[in-house]
Amino acid sequence: MCVHRPAAWCLRLLPVLLFFISFVTYYCSNVFSDCSGIEVTQSQKCPFLVKNISRRTQLFLKLEDFFWREHLSKLALPYGIKGSELLLLKVLAVTANYQVPANIENVELCPCLRLNDAPVRGYEEDVGNKTTMRFFYPESASYNPGLHNEPGTLMVLVPFKQQDLRWLKEILYNEKRVRKGFWKPPPQIWLADVSKIRVLDPHFLHQTADRLLQIPLHPKSKQQPVHPTTGILAVFVALNYCDVVHIAGFGYPNSKSQRHPIHYYGYDTMKSMKNSYHDLNHEAEALKKLEDSGAILYLHPHL
Repeated sequence: MCVHRPAAWCLRLLPVLLFFISFVTYYCSNVFSDCSGIEVTQSQKCPFLVKNISRRTQLFLKLEDFFWREHLSKLALPYGIKGSELLLLKVLAVTANYQVPANIENVELCPCLRLNDAPVRGYEEDVGNKTTMRFFYPESASYNPGLHNEPGTLMVLVPFKQQDLRWLKEILYNEKRVRKGFWKPPPQIWLADVSKIRVLDPHFLHQTADRLLQIPLHPKSKQQPVHPTTGILAVFVALNYCDVVHIAGFGYPNSKSQRHPIHYYGYDTMKSMKNSYHDLNHEAEALKKLEDSGAILYLHPHL
């Protein structure tokens, strides 16, 4: 998924951010910027989105936010850090010493972001070739991020559970790997550049669930919890950082066939989503509202 802010020359040529997300039904999202379309302001785009989030909202967790300043959290992961403070302390002690790159901090630019292990090489004509940030969680991580990313790509962990932070801590400190607690075995060796690793603030997933999808944050005891997919999270982040969000290869098929593919690559089908913690129908409705309101624009026809 991608977030971009038009450069000055682009503003003179009918500015548009081309946000390119490659995400089919669940995991994949790719975005990039271009000069075409119509610039839309935040208030015009999505009046039902949370109003206190802006492009200046901090994306990544920082050490000082939790251990030198008051930053109390009443919620546990994936919507807060309650109960995970010690794990975060160790992770951020290694990863939070690096500054946010200028191409993300600069208000004239809007970074491109992709999700999980979605490949780029061989698909450039459809998904673009720029990757400023890549959102992932352990089960979706590629053992060698360099295969799909540029040298400066930030690897942004979206922690859904404590095991996600523990996995990253074990990688960073070269500790014994604990394999329990994952629905799919994550890489035991991860060749990421430590200086490019960041942790997404759970605030964004919280706002995606609460404001965009309006799903209960505290389900009843017998109810299976429902969490946003990384794809809809990426759309929400883009809406808060880009004037215009263009998406492609992102959507939910009308077909109810369990054999329908969910990615533009690989062999995973809708069957793999059957017992997931996601409500795809609800997310499809949210995407339709965003499209109808002009908040997002599809680059290619979708089902």
